[in-house]
Amino acid sequence: METSPLISSQRLASAYTYSAYRQLIDELLTEGKTTGPKQSEMLTRFTQLNVQRMQRLDKTTVLMPEILAAIGTNPKVYYWLIITEGWCGDAAQIVPVLERIAEASQGKIQTRYVLRDTNLDLIDAHLTKGGRAIPKLVILEADTLEEVAEWGPRPTPAQDLYWSLKEANVPFDELSTQLHTWYAKDKTLSTQAELFEILKRLS
Repeated sequence: METSPLISSQRLASAYTYSAYRQLIDELLTEGKTTGPKQSEMLTRFTQLNVQRMQRLDKTTVLMPEILAAIGTNPKVYYWLIITEGWCGDAAQIVPVLERIAEASQGKIQTRYVLRDTNLDLIDAHLTKGGRAIPKLVILEADTLEEVAEWGPRPTPAQDLYWSLKEANVPFDELSTQLHTWYAKDKTLSTQAELFEILKRLS
């Protein structure tokens, strides 16, 4: 992959850290709002649920030993740029895992967060089947900003479930319930396994 003209050092510098991203969401919720230009009671309710999900996963996520080993064998430093929104349920299930991996990397992986709906040029360069699905992880070598991998918006089993429910015209509330039930049963293992494969390939 080549250096992305969309992802400059200035763009990375203006992106959020995880703590700043979480703080933004919390501050907006105190105003009855969520991230992005579209505002509704439904999106705010989703965001409140997502804060609870992220808080739980921040506390409970345990990394696979294989991930720790893969990090240790690669001397390079990477930026993990995550395209997300506070109202996105999948992001709430995945972002804490990404952050836990970064924390374990001892500085080799530096996460940055940008909001999809104010960075449409960026998400439009990383579409999923033509859609602006999030979260989307874009991995860059820190010294060159060369894009070396991308991942998302869901681990493959969750994505397969999502498409099967969509094709069956399952109502959104039921689709969301089934998807989050899958995440709860999976306990982040599928997400971790797919990220491990990326880490192994880069090492």
